[in-house]
Amino acid sequence: MNDHTRRNVLRGAAGAAAGGFLATRGGAVAAAAGRGTPPAPKPPTPAPSATSRPFLHGAFAPVTEELTAFDLPVTGRVPRSLNGRYLRTGPNVLGLEDPRAHHWMLGDGMVHGVRLRNGRAEWYRNRWVRSAAVSRKLGEPHHGPVPEGDFACNTHVIPYKGRILALQESGPLPYELDGELNTLRPYDFRSTLSGAFTAHTKYDAHADELHAVAYYPTWDHVRHLVVDRTGRVARTTRIPVADSPMMHDFALTERHVVLFDLPVTFDAAAAEAGAIVPYVWNDRHPARVGVLPRTGGSVRWFEMDPVFYSHTMNAYDDGDSVVVDVTTFPAPFFVAGKGSDGPTALGTASLDRWTVDLAHGRVRTRRLDDRPQEFPRVNEALVSRRHRYGYTAAAAEMSTAYLTADGVPPDRSFGNALIKHDFLRGTSQLHRLPRGAAVGEAVFVPAHGPDPAPGAAEDDGYTLAYVHDPERGAADLLILAAQDFTGRPVARIHLPGRVPLGFHGSWVADA
Repeated sequence: MNDHTRRNVLRGAAGAAAGGFLATRGGAVAAAAGRGTPPAPKPPTPAPSATSRPFLHGAFAPVTEELTAFDLPVTGRVPRSLNGRYLRTGPNVLGLEDPRAHHWMLGDGMVHGVRLRNGRAEWYRNRWVRSAAVSRKLGEPHHGPVPEGDFACNTHVIPYKGRILALQESGPLPYELDGELNTLRPYDFRSTLSGAFTAHTKYDAHADELHAVAYYPTWDHVRHLVVDRTGRVARTTRIPVADSPMMHDFALTERHVVLFDLPVTFDAAAAEAGAIVPYVWNDRHPARVGVLPRTGGSVRWFEMDPVFYSHTMNAYDDGDSVVVDVTTFPAPFFVAGKGSDGPTALGTASLDRWTVDLAHGRVRTRRLDDRPQEFPRVNEALVSRRHRYGYTAAAAEMSTAYLTADGVPPDRSFGNALIKHDFLRGTSQLHRLPRGAAVGEAVFVPAHGPDPAPGAAEDDGYTLAYVHDPERGAADLLILAAQDFTGRPVARIHLPGRVPLGFHGSWVADA
């Protein structure tokens, strides 16, 4: 493979990293520090062609400054039990010279964080992840070696054994951040990670194991990785697959790893031609679900009708079946876009349940909720165990951006809301937000810390999400009581600037 092709492969692999969900020019960084009432944010540059490039405008418009603000104003009361940091990341392109060469999922990663302690919102920070390229764009020295496939990870940020890790799939190493969101170094799990990682890990708190499924465009397989309680990659299982499919997410139960091999595959010809994101919908690639024993062994594959699997809410074993709650888009799905600068879909994302019947060798699918929604989350203590509640986000601008193709805007009837699902009762609750109040992923945080009392209710806690405030032109951190989901917010923490619609995040509790 020549150097030109390799650069395109790596570029495309990084771009595919955000393929699951649902221009202003980035200049030199400027830090702003304040105390008390934050400064008024600068509005984004008006969109000259927002219909054809929706991911550079409106709720997606990149911010151009790194801000620091202290003693944030609060409407309501911050629960005193919330001691930690709420972090969320996403693409925030820096130094874009040609909007035609932009794809949303290739934007340089920027982490937004709010520090909560003893009932106070101590600070807000937003920081670009300092890959070598970002450091160069900012005119800063880059310390340390540059890993192969280096990229400013933009898809997820997680806590792991006292560290904060920014994640990307299909090539780049994670980057470790400190508690003030400064980039420290690439992280390879104590020199045990060889090759690609993932953006969507699954941490089993009961087993103290971190699981990942990694793919790479030139591999003829995907890899299931198990990071044990010592923080090392203890086991790698290689699973042969055809066509180099994109596996953005997976699922974990107490006994199984669930793989999603779907018809979005790497296109070498597109990479050779310089495609920004060389992944295509491939009608010749069958859709199938694989079930691998967690202890290793052979995968059982189950074919199903084509669909684009987006994100896992959670999964669990149920007798001879494996149950997975997921968000999906209708087929076909165009990761590289179709006339726009981001993914294009033929319909909105919905919440489904896939039941893999191991005894009879089939997959049953059921639509749980057909309202547009994405970013499914649960109480993290229940990852791989049966859950009753789940949380999703419905963002109007996300839906319309995904449906924008060839410059033709879709119907503008979508709204903004957070949704709480009760799978035991088969009901849901909506916390509705105003038009223009673009809302991101909601993360559940237990009310009494990471070790709740025995018998505590699954939904005894809070959901935290960034929400755009159209009146201020800036973001709020919204805190809802999960057991009073439709009620008045417990608190709205007013941030000094915008938080563009992005990807995933985590609550990082104090030790």
